[in-house]
Amino acid sequence: MIAGVADTHTVLWYVLKNPKLSVPALRFIEDAASAGHSIVISPISLAEIVYLIEKGRLEEAVYDDLRGALADPDCVVEEAPFHAEIVAAMRQIARSEIPDMPDRIVAATAVYFGVPVISRDGRIRTSTVQTVW
Repeated sequence: MIAGVADTHTVLWYVLKNPKLSVPALRFIEDAASAGHSIVISPISLAEIVYLIEKGRLEEAVYDDLRGALADPDCVVEEAPFHAEIVAAMRQIARSEIPDMPDRIVAATAVYFGVPVISRDGRIRTSTVQTVW
């Protein structure tokens, strides 16, 4: 069962054990893991990480660390699908609320699965999409 959708920064901070991850977000992820549920990331987050590496904003190893976590069957984080139904869910989120396309895809993934987005992003948190932070 999917418990939530992690935004790009959330999954990076979780995998890299960065203290910027909020206590409620960490607790939500750990509770999901304890219950045998998963936290998913949209493939758009992987694309965003590659983009940030190319811009010099992230180290190359970050992508490899995340891919390693996704390959680990004991890790709570899994890759979500990206398909037409998730694109259709984007139509339930006003562009004025979440104008950035990668953020809308992350939010639409959560809407599609009926779970919260785990994100500190202000636009996502003030939208109608359920969030944890």
